[in-house]
Amino acid sequence: MSRIGNKPVPIPSNVEVTQSGRVVTVKGPEGTLKVEHHPGVSVSISKDPAQIEVQRPDDERQSRALHGLTRALLNNMVTGVVTPFERRLEVVGVGYQASIQGKVIALQVGFANTIKLPIPDGVSCELPSATLIILKSADKHAVGQFAANIRRVRPPEPYKGKGIRYQGEQIRRKAGKAFAK
Repeated sequence: MSRIGNKPVPIPSNVEVTQSGRVVTVKGPEGTLKVEHHPGVSVSISKDPAQIEVQRPDDERQSRALHGLTRALLNNMVTGVVTPFERRLEVVGVGYQASIQGKVIALQVGFANTIKLPIPDGVSCELPSATLIILKSADKHAVGQFAANIRRVRPPEPYKGKGIRYQGEQIRRKAGKAFAK
């Protein structure tokens, strides 16, 4: 039995959840999100108490997996429209920096050219300093994917630790040739 799937998703008072067919729409102070759930599970919205429940037709492996997945997606949507999800990235290295030019983030990370990545719709990007990138969005998937795309430009290397990393990420350092002698 899926423990996550059986838990109902509570709906806060400032969030409105509607369903038409298989499309569930969640509207809150931080935006509106939609998801079309798999036909293998059913979603019901109750008013008293205000919550979303996900049911599955049988105990097959795929049904159990979709049960928990659908519930987790709906919970992330309800959470995101109340308080947006946030990812912080650090740019580490001499001369490495980031800047915002309109709806594009420009990264100077040791290449001959500047890498420019368009900021997706629904994701806001802040640069308190040239070496700290803060991404916020109501959509957890969008902010996580964009953070991964930024990190992929120059992942941290193990010898000096230069590159783009998540804030708080521990980089496993190697000793190098000079230490081996």
